[in-house]
Amino acid sequence: MNRLKKYLKATKGEMEHVSWPSRKQAIIFTLLVIAVSIVAALFLGFFDFIFSEVIVENIFL
Repeated sequence: MNRLKKYLKATKGEMEHVSWPSRKQAIIFTLLVIAVSIVAALFLGFFDFIFSEVIVENIFL
């Protein structure tokens, strides 16, 4: 039990050193992650569609 208390105390001390983002930064970073995710999904979806069409065309010819 003593080790758990030490761990929690050390964790609390480390959390005081963390530099938390402001609300504005958190919103901007969240929107950036969403935008990058959408772009990546469109990019991968485009290539999936293209490769699917190529494979289907070659199989059924």
